[in-house]
Amino acid sequence: MEKKKIYIAGPDVFAPDAVELGIKYKIICEKYGFIGLYPFDNEAITSREIYKANCKMIEEADIIVANLNSFRGQCVDDGTSLEIGLAKYQGKIIYGYMSDTRSLRSKIGEKDKDGNTVEDFGHPVNLMVFNSCDGIFQGDFEDCIKAISKQ
Repeated sequence: MEKKKIYIAGPDVFAPDAVELGIKYKIICEKYGFIGLYPFDNEAITSREIYKANCKMIEEADIIVANLNSFRGQCVDDGTSLEIGLAKYQGKIIYGYMSDTRSLRSKIGEKDKDGNTVEDFGHPVNLMVFNSCDGIFQGDFEDCIKAISKQ
């Protein structure tokens, strides 16, 4: 049986150790019987090339695993959100993981710092992201991959 390909989405590509993280994540995928596709696998240089190459990797993937932890604010990384939307449109299976799966309201309150209402559906992320995912796991990348491997 052919191994399923997992596109690894998330703001981890901005971490100081992004290359090492990508290698680690791909090894974890292999450990659980998957092939990991990490954005740095591309040799793209310009922003347009990076965009196109990542979109192509999403198209090639069977599953998307997204880091849904807050990034540069109180919500999911906007690039990750776009990748989830693109994958959903393509009918891909999408899983997310986060260290804190309490509801947005629990984490932020009824209003954000600018006075905007925070939705109250009990989800740990925005309703559009939540309902695009086939599952959201509490924990880290390996916890998510391990859970997927048992399904």
